[in-house]
Amino acid sequence: MKKPYLIAEMGVNFYDTARVMNITPLEAAKLYIDAAADAGVDCVKFQSYKAGTIASKNSPAYWDTSKEPTKTQYELFLKHDSFGEKEYTELCRYTHSKNMDFTSTPFDYASADYLEDLVDFYKISSSDLSNLPFIRYIGAKGKSVYMSVGAAYLSEVDEAVRALTEAGCKDIVIFHCVLSYPTDPKDANLRVIQTLKKTFPEVRIGFSDHVAPDKTMMTLAAAYLLGAEVIEKHFTLDKTLPGNDHYHAGDPDDFKMAVSNFKFIDQILGSENKTVLDCEIIPRKEARRSLVFTRNMRAGEIIKKSDLMPKRPGTGISPNYIDIVIGREIKKDVDEDTILTWDII
Repeated sequence: MKKPYLIAEMGVNFYDTARVMNITPLEAAKLYIDAAADAGVDCVKFQSYKAGTIASKNSPAYWDTSKEPTKTQYELFLKHDSFGEKEYTELCRYTHSKNMDFTSTPFDYASADYLEDLVDFYKISSSDLSNLPFIRYIGAKGKSVYMSVGAAYLSEVDEAVRALTEAGCKDIVIFHCVLSYPTDPKDANLRVIQTLKKTFPEVRIGFSDHVAPDKTMMTLAAAYLLGAEVIEKHFTLDKTLPGNDHYHAGDPDDFKMAVSNFKFIDQILGSENKTVLDCEIIPRKEARRSLVFTRNMRAGEIIKKSDLMPKRPGTGISPNYIDIVIGREIKKDVDEDTILTWDII
């Protein structure tokens, strides 16, 4: 059964889980991987950066500070940048042991280099969409590249896709994304998925979601219906935890609901071929109409139009053939409401 390729964005949520559970971040990250595998996720994604290479010390917050009170990007990143090649090598091995793909978004050249032997594909953040030298550098590494295009004009998306293509990247996925945490449902603009599919037919189109989950996971279901082939959403074990991403992330039950929705949607979408299904064969006969006699008639009489009426079931002569039947002689006596069949005339 077909469903979209589902990515659980671990981000840095596991650091908060480690703190409240009094375990190491690496142990918490593995708990997240376990839960993602159980939820039916296809790939887990982390983020690889160092505060000193991603943001200046004066970079202001752009998130909801009522949920995450840290005032600068540098301070926030500094809280969550302890992982490096050693930790991601261990998490890659652990993820693959759970039969899921592994990736991490690099935010600097050093991270891009050490991730090359670890990730099943590269993910580029919306924040680096205009960082064309970095995009070209990653595109030249010969791996698939998945790229979010939030907070961008279509012309900027085109420039980034061209940069990847010209660098030799052969497999590209671009994600519709809204760079707002959390994204108000009225700003989700999922129809952009269709715009991207029309504008960039040579690449696959996905959706990176920042809308807070509802109990039906309707946002992801709608994205799939609109053609998203890859779907990414932030993942947490506890949506009530304070921190940068928990409040718009999905928990394991949310992801299970999403997977269930995808499978149900695929089931009800079925085939695009218009034909009579096996389940329709009997209803087709019983619900369609046949020509039926409106009165008792004797053998030898000539059928007039007023002698017939179309009624269910459709097991006799179809009303389509009424012009052929009118004027014919009947061969045997019939009662009113008898279904007309070819052996009667």
